[in-house]
Amino acid sequence: MINLLNYNQAQLADYFASIGEKPFRAKQLMRWMHRFGVHDFEQMTDIAKVLREKLAIESEITLPTVQLEQVSNDGTRKWLIGTDTANSIETVFIPEDDRGTLCISSQVGCALACTFCSTGAQGFNRNLSVAEIIGQLAIANQSLRQEPGYELLPAGERIISNVVMMGMGEPLANYDNVVTAMQIMLDDNAYGLSRRRVTLSTSGLVPAMDRLKEDCPVALAVSLHAPNDALRDVIVPINKKYPLKELMAACNRYLEKAPRDFVTFEYVMLDGVNDTAEHAHQLLEVVRNVSCKFNLIPFNPFPNSGYQTSKASHIRVFRDILMQAGYVVTVRKTRGEDIDAACGQLAGKVLDKTKRTANRIPIEAI
Repeated sequence: MINLLNYNQAQLADYFASIGEKPFRAKQLMRWMHRFGVHDFEQMTDIAKVLREKLAIESEITLPTVQLEQVSNDGTRKWLIGTDTANSIETVFIPEDDRGTLCISSQVGCALACTFCSTGAQGFNRNLSVAEIIGQLAIANQSLRQEPGYELLPAGERIISNVVMMGMGEPLANYDNVVTAMQIMLDDNAYGLSRRRVTLSTSGLVPAMDRLKEDCPVALAVSLHAPNDALRDVIVPINKKYPLKELMAACNRYLEKAPRDFVTFEYVMLDGVNDTAEHAHQLLEVVRNVSCKFNLIPFNPFPNSGYQTSKASHIRVFRDILMQAGYVVTVRKTRGEDIDAACGQLAGKVLDKTKRTANRIPIEAI
């Protein structure tokens, strides 16, 4: 059975052509599935009854299953979403005064093994399908629209105004499915989000960054986390393949077609590891030719990580050095920590095919 949530509009048009239907049916179905959240063919009243019956026989519109929903004291929401009998992922909604941001996962686990990340410590199982990626947005929309206050929003007003591909997994390692899902997010017949309001966060897969700028340029965030190759090789191991000089060059190439005129560099603050004044000055040297801003992220502890959160005074000094050099710097406010929904804490449930959890070396031994 074909799950039609796996298709963007062009792919749906091809599907309809394959069953002898006109391409405009794709726009109709996109509106029903995504804009209106209708997944029962019988309710799609502007589609001919004969076609509705054919679709019901040959295809389905099936979301992943919500296993648990949690609400933080600060209003952050986290959904544990089952992807099969053995695995689950996590999706987080962060409400703010001027926006509502949904943090979406792209993989079950992650193969990149960044040492400060709870997801990376779990190992990797598989890529998510398009339906499982875009399904997170659909699930969050459905759930939030049932909450007091949200159900009174005018028709067409968005609860979720921003999407960040920053959940479990490395988005560019699941390139085709992530790009298709983002195309659905941007489609005016679906969610109609602006390219400026969809952000993809990558640890630095350089060839895929070059592909993305041609196929689906959205706002770009890069998980930097270290100001030199020696340190980044340890805490972000993909750096051994694509070191900082190559990564900075790729960022500049991406900016040629990006919807924003800067790259956001994410930098998790690890006490005594990457948070000294000297590190800040090294960082300025690394990015000196890249139009960028910085998002400093206080480390959110998880069991057996081996790291501690940088002291507030160290974060302030680090921030001030960057700001005095003329850069825009934000220090991320920790949200959803009481439900393990903060940055770097997403874990879900991963049946680890990489066997990393069985063979992991404690960070203290590195």
